[in-house]
Amino acid sequence: MTRKRMLLLSVLLILGLVIGGCTAPASPSGATSEEPAATEAPAAAAPAGPFEPMVYAAENCDYGGLFKSMEAVDEQTVKFTLCYPDVAFPAKVAFSAFAINDADYLEATGGGGDLIENPNGTGPYTLAEWRRGDQMIFQRNENYWGEKAIPATVVFRWGAESAQRLVELQAGTVDGIDGVGADDFATIEDDANLQLALRSGTNVFYLGMNNKFPPFDNERVRQAFAMGIDRQRLIDNFYPPGSSLATQFMPPSIFGYSQGQEWYEYNPEEAKKILEEEGVLPGFKTTITYRDVVRGYLPNPGIVAQDIQAQLADLGVEAEIVVMESGSFLTAANDGEIDGFHMLGWGADYPDATNFLDYHFGPGASAQFGAGFPDIWEALKEGSTKATPEERQPFYDTANELIKQHVPMIPVAHGGNAAAFKADVEGAYASDIGAEQFALMNPGGREALVWMQNAEPIGLYCADETDGETLRACEQVMQSLLAYEPGTAAVIPSLATEWSANEDLTEWTFTLRDGVTFHNGATLDANDVVLSYAVQWDASHPLHVGNSGQFSYFSSLFNGLLNAPAAE
Repeated sequence: MTRKRMLLLSVLLILGLVIGGCTAPASPSGATSEEPAATEAPAAAAPAGPFEPMVYAAENCDYGGLFKSMEAVDEQTVKFTLCYPDVAFPAKVAFSAFAINDADYLEATGGGGDLIENPNGTGPYTLAEWRRGDQMIFQRNENYWGEKAIPATVVFRWGAESAQRLVELQAGTVDGIDGVGADDFATIEDDANLQLALRSGTNVFYLGMNNKFPPFDNERVRQAFAMGIDRQRLIDNFYPPGSSLATQFMPPSIFGYSQGQEWYEYNPEEAKKILEEEGVLPGFKTTITYRDVVRGYLPNPGIVAQDIQAQLADLGVEAEIVVMESGSFLTAANDGEIDGFHMLGWGADYPDATNFLDYHFGPGASAQFGAGFPDIWEALKEGSTKATPEERQPFYDTANELIKQHVPMIPVAHGGNAAAFKADVEGAYASDIGAEQFALMNPGGREALVWMQNAEPIGLYCADETDGETLRACEQVMQSLLAYEPGTAAVIPSLATEWSANEDLTEWTFTLRDGVTFHNGATLDANDVVLSYAVQWDASHPLHVGNSGQFSYFSSLFNGLLNAPAAE
């Protein structure tokens, strides 16, 4: 019995779960074709052994999540059995947070460490070097199963200021930039040496509140603040062309948007009256916490924070502005540790209501808004189990109305935003879901494509990250069972060539692509898929480590973790 089999078998028996067996994935020996400059290559694959299919299963569905079992039917076939139907399952499976790792590499890293710093994927690029604080260098994967990447090298750089990024693009030191400044759209369009790549505003910027902290534990107070912020003023003064006022959390271009639903009208007099009636005024002091990172949904974070501070002052509320480092801010927000207002937003990962609503307001959502709302949970669950858009939409209409009633946050804007490239970059585009595939772009015949974005990636084990810059980097190296077609976000094959479901959408079967190898030479098989999912699913798994240990995408999109720790 292999060490891997002994470890997993003992863990699962302790947990009262079922396992059919597992072993090291079959693989040829060897490593990546090019030795990286500063990043050690992932350990070479172990010799092949007889395939023992792995099964990971809950005793029952009482824990409340979506998954009942994950099973390697044979080397090339994986079956997921769900506790209830999920029509959006393929769209979720295609997301980069659910990329597949080599099972042996997962074990060798202990679920963290090199898994974060030195990913071992199946994608068109390998990570050659990560100079923290400076740049990230990717080299073409010459053993890639698909069409080889056009640029031999892709370099990621970062800079917080949009003006700085534009200067670098104009000077020709980078080939593309993200987060074009609100005032720079016309400048780029008028420059024959540059090209502007627009996104469609599939995002939302919101002002969050946590209902476990007074006075935000009072729904009427939250409704008052919803009336007291002039959202249109923020858009008129600080947002670029193509931006629009958010009347709900959902952007209009995403399925699940409720036509005709409006947010609270701006009424500072009524807001102040309610705050006085509820004993919040006079004398209320609070904070506005944010990270100083430009996003498509928030192009001017510091200035917007100052304007919200001024608007709150007009209501009689004294708000201190608190700026946090990006990673620390996201962790604090997800852990529900911010006791005042917090400025955050969301960009589409895939075009379905589950990505916006389930992630933020479902039973598996993080603690950023405090305690969840069971009436919203019920509407979202019903919406995800129906087979057609016509059947689903009424439940999302209900959920959107309940979000308005409970006001866990104030939706402000759907931000128009863009990337920009040198004019000679062929195939350049800006993904609406932030998943640009640089392997498809030709940087004017140059060997390297240099990309400059808003911030440095946090870590490259994207199962445990939510940051957009981080996810984009993972997209170059890692791959999921399915993928999103560039330019449309339609679900297409990737590591799986085929997928199907039973009639009631509770059993999903995937057929893996033949001959796919990881960057360390290991061959992809069904056990890699099962273990990649199982270590996220089971909070008590010894490899459930990651960067922060939150695995918030898995918890939120699949309605909770197995053996999740009790809520405080």
